[in-house]
Amino acid sequence: MVPQIPEISADEVVVVIVDPESGRERVMRAAYHLFSRQGTRTVGVDAVIGEAGVAKMTLYRNFASKDDLILAFLERREMLWTMGWVRAESQRRGDTPVQRLLAIFEIFGEWFGRPDFEGCSFITTLLEVTNRDSAVRQASVQHLANIRGYLCELAAQAGVADPDSFARQWHILMKGSIIAGAEGDTQAAARARELGILLLNKHGLAAE
Repeated sequence: MVPQIPEISADEVVVVIVDPESGRERVMRAAYHLFSRQGTRTVGVDAVIGEAGVAKMTLYRNFASKDDLILAFLERREMLWTMGWVRAESQRRGDTPVQRLLAIFEIFGEWFGRPDFEGCSFITTLLEVTNRDSAVRQASVQHLANIRGYLCELAAQAGVADPDSFARQWHILMKGSIIAGAEGDTQAAARARELGILLLNKHGLAAE
């Protein structure tokens, strides 16, 4: 049976049919597994090929370089993590913009406590690539900005006067909690939520 990977846009869910046995998909699954857990710098192309069980030619027939593979990985990470999990789950758990903002830390708390907690691939990749002109670094920055775009959307819906500034502040809480979670602080999300409530109050919004 062919699995269906949801590609979730801001307004709707589009189902994409993927052949799980295609060479490209096998490489993508292997890259996603390795890059999300070990980072992109330490994982070589040979490791991806070995994990995927394909010939080197299969990888390079679908991806011209390792950077192209990383870019594809980041796109899939956004589809599955940003859109398919953070956005979708916060919307499922919250009925109002404020509830959805706070729900992010609820799901983060569950995530941090999992044995397979792998951190944020966009942050990891950003820190791994020091060349500011690198397409990979620029993509990492953009994917992080896309997360912030969702926060800005929620802030605007909640009536915040400066949604962009608020979104940047909320994003700092999110990113900081992820780093603390990686340090082993399983209560990092709860601590960030407490600070988030203070930020909401500063903007005249009550936690619901």
